[in-house]
Amino acid sequence: MTDPRAALRQSLRANPSDAMGWVMLAEHELDAGDAASGELAARRALELRPGHPEALARLGRAQWMLGRRDEAVHSLRAAARAAPNHPGMAVWLGHALEDVGDGEGALAAYAHAYALAPQEPQIAAYLLAWRRKLCDWRDLDQLSRQVRDAVARAQASVEPFGFLSEDASAAEQRRCAGLRASTIARSVRTLAPAPRKDAHAPVRAGFLSNGFGNHPTGLLTVALFEALKRRGGLQVHLFALNRDDGSQLRRRLREAADELHDVAQQPHARIADAIRSAGIDVLFDLRGWGGGGAPEVLAMRPAPVQVNWLAYPGTSAAPWIHYVLADRFVLPEAMAADFSETVAWLPRCFQPSDTARVVAAPPDRAACGLPAQGVVFCCFNNSYKLNPRSMTRALEVLRGVPGSVLWLLSGPGNADARLRESAARRGLDPARLVFMRKQPHADYMARLRHADLFLDTHPYNAHTTASDALWAGCPVLTAPGATFAARVAGSLNHHLGLGHMNVADDAAFVARAVALGNDPAELAALRAELAARRGDSGVFDMDGFAVDFAAMTLAMARRQRKGEAPAPLQGPARG
Repeated sequence: MTDPRAALRQSLRANPSDAMGWVMLAEHELDAGDAASGELAARRALELRPGHPEALARLGRAQWMLGRRDEAVHSLRAAARAAPNHPGMAVWLGHALEDVGDGEGALAAYAHAYALAPQEPQIAAYLLAWRRKLCDWRDLDQLSRQVRDAVARAQASVEPFGFLSEDASAAEQRRCAGLRASTIARSVRTLAPAPRKDAHAPVRAGFLSNGFGNHPTGLLTVALFEALKRRGGLQVHLFALNRDDGSQLRRRLREAADELHDVAQQPHARIADAIRSAGIDVLFDLRGWGGGGAPEVLAMRPAPVQVNWLAYPGTSAAPWIHYVLADRFVLPEAMAADFSETVAWLPRCFQPSDTARVVAAPPDRAACGLPAQGVVFCCFNNSYKLNPRSMTRALEVLRGVPGSVLWLLSGPGNADARLRESAARRGLDPARLVFMRKQPHADYMARLRHADLFLDTHPYNAHTTASDALWAGCPVLTAPGATFAARVAGSLNHHLGLGHMNVADDAAFVARAVALGNDPAELAALRAELAARRGDSGVFDMDGFAVDFAAMTLAMARRQRKGEAPAPLQGPARG
């Protein structure tokens, strides 16, 4: 495909006073991931047309991409003031306000955009997702129906990650992701295929993520990468879309990899060239549609084999992704038809974990805001997962266990107050909801020792938070659903040998939690069972995980080197 930037640059050389030409160039530079060039073009437009809202919007978007969040808010506020009836300006302002922690301001911006364009499903999806984050459940069913109907009719390319929070089927999720993938495919140029390597050449595995630091992705993968380095046989290259955050995790990741490539804030084509130049055989996408990733890079096909793994719990529906790495619980064979990728099934839970963590002793209960006595139920999932269904069953558990509390992660804006209001409407003392502000990871893990039982959410499960709870010794109760995102906690339980903590429905969920909450001996026995399974089940055996992971990666590379198409892969059964 022709790059429109070249034609625009040529036109602007002939007519440098064309302000809208500079705006259009800024837009295309930003779409190509070149925020620095986009900023320069937007500033040139503003020199010619001071205060022009379209130029201000592109400047704000560039600043946002460059991580200068406060500047982005300033520019986008100015754009929105200059064009108060433009829904797109309000949407971008909402994005920027999210990132600077102004949750209620972001909600107001999205609501304003929706009021201007109520028939636009993409704007409805932004408003829906942010209302979920703020636990503002007004018109939730109506908005969800609008977004799901638009996906069904292929009317809008809504964000697939936000769609995971809707009570949609795996087939609907595939349709949503496919619409987004089609949009991306039209915007990029595919690289020429790399020469096929000799069958005996070392295999290089690449990993692309914006989470290589103090981030859930870094937490989940670092011990695996360390184990891969110890055992050898696979060269590991990390491509970091995020800057070095100075964390211990970033240092561990750098030391575990054969090479960590800093590709933060680089244009998509340059990142793809870096992956191609590194000779990557199998590239694992550790972000997918999760936001902050670079699907455009994957769409350029910089590696001969590309894999969806870990961060996005659903199908990419993207023709440039060949495999999805899973296990047979989280992605049973019957669900494979709703995935565009060929499935590679690990013989253990697909999710690794940082088993080098030592869980310290916690501060006392009072310092955590917890009562001196009583069962502590917890759910440290993000606030967008705390939907009416999940909270209704959790509050029913509280009702059935006198003196118990529900410990939650504090949400953005007024989310906590809204949840307390929800409890009060159901006749429960709102003080029985206790909120924990975000803590450094080690402090958060220590506090988990006070939690007696983790109450999962539906349809979007606990993922990293479930792994954290189990590692800290807190059992997880879940009701597995019919999508990947709804089965992750269940997979952890299943592979731990705690399948009895996977229940059939909400009624069974409430009954099981209430029974455990009212029987200290049974709860203590469950925690002892978890402690035993943690050591002998294989879920937290990262050396064993590394063996299985490397074997699967090598199998993918060997098939490609032989000229064979991807085929379902199954790792050897583990005892």
